[in-house]
Amino acid sequence: MSFLICLGALAFLMLVAYRGFSVILFAPVAALGAVLLTDPSAVPPIFTGLFMDKMVGFVKLYFPVFLLGAVFGKVIELSGFSKSIVSAVIKLVGRERAVTSIVLVCLLLTYGGVSLFVVVFAVYPFAAEMFRQGDIPKRLIPGVIALGAFTVTMDALPGTPQIQNIIPTTFFKTDAYAAPWLGLIGSVFILVIGLLYLEWRVRSAIARGEGYGSGHTNEPEAVASEALPNPILALSPLVAVGVLNKLFTMAIPSVYGATNEVALTPGAKPLVTQVSAVAGIWAVEGALLCGILLVLAFAWKPVSQRFAEGTKAAIGGSLLASMNTASEYGFGAVIAALPGFLVIRDALAAIPNPLVNEAVTVTALAGITGSASGGMSIALAAMADQFITAANTAGIPMEVLHRVASMASGGMDTLPHNGAVITLLGVTGLTHRQSYGDIFAVTCIKTLAVFFVIAVYYLTGIV
Repeated sequence: MSFLICLGALAFLMLVAYRGFSVILFAPVAALGAVLLTDPSAVPPIFTGLFMDKMVGFVKLYFPVFLLGAVFGKVIELSGFSKSIVSAVIKLVGRERAVTSIVLVCLLLTYGGVSLFVVVFAVYPFAAEMFRQGDIPKRLIPGVIALGAFTVTMDALPGTPQIQNIIPTTFFKTDAYAAPWLGLIGSVFILVIGLLYLEWRVRSAIARGEGYGSGHTNEPEAVASEALPNPILALSPLVAVGVLNKLFTMAIPSVYGATNEVALTPGAKPLVTQVSAVAGIWAVEGALLCGILLVLAFAWKPVSQRFAEGTKAAIGGSLLASMNTASEYGFGAVIAALPGFLVIRDALAAIPNPLVNEAVTVTALAGITGSASGGMSIALAAMADQFITAANTAGIPMEVLHRVASMASGGMDTLPHNGAVITLLGVTGLTHRQSYGDIFAVTCIKTLAVFFVIAVYYLTGIV
């Protein structure tokens, strides 16, 4: 019965997310409903002492990353830099290589720190224009954008500032560059198979005589030719974020030490910070802040004219994204405290290999919650100590645990109720029936890549 209560809470949260209801509202409802069925008297203390504590703790750690990432993406958009990058890549690769061009643009923007939600809005008009000119079915656009924005630069490539690559740093005391070779190998695997699949889909559609189609909704206007910033200038803030992230990651521990104590007034109790637990977060925050300042320095006039209104939307989006994930984090903490979770934990623990155990756990919970960061947060909050103990016993470096958890979070997270999938289909004016099949294929490729990386590690020992 206790197992069914846990399962029911998870199923309920997945259902309401699929139906479009707010996770911020229904995550505590699902969690406390499970507590009510277990011990009614425990509902108030569990809500205050566990759910809210974990939820607020997540916001404390990660909200600045969400906020700075959203603002950075917005100023990249307002400056015209994103449009310049897209135009330059299309000229370089060629309009006849529409799939490769769009994937490459998405990779550049997301690896530079632009939110994948911003990338969807920024890239779609150009993708539609290229597909229209090449008479390629519009229904394939979501799969192409998903491969470019929702895969390797989200969690596989070392150093990516996306939140899915930052969350593991606090659990495993690693940094954003953990297991760089495994991340690169996994990225190549995903891109090669993903591009081969999408190009095959394009050729098959063209062979059947299927074109771009007509009567579509949310059709963008033709991309206007206008004076754009120099593409090298436009790329420089993205490059700066990546380089500074690495430099700050190396510099922060040497400047602050393993533990830092500070008291602003004499005799006050010092504030003690375990630097190793937050160095990765500080590094990303510092890099994104420098990236924002660099964009402002290079494009002050166009950005300043629309900065107030533009950043309102970015800040609102970052608040919503962080609170959604924080609610799922609190939900996971409550579920992990229930008797029924012991059944789930023991079943997962029966998987003898620690890396496979971690990958299955993280990707399963990411799929259930429809959120890569939410599912990973739930899994690591509940079972990180177990993963670490098993890895230490097997002699597996924490960097490998980090990379596997990060990549696994971006596996089955893109099920139909995922917020990014719903946003992508809404922006492109397409439906699940028309385009979700290609998104799901990319999801399967991404999930397979996690186990491929695990196999490479055991065969070669490379990190």
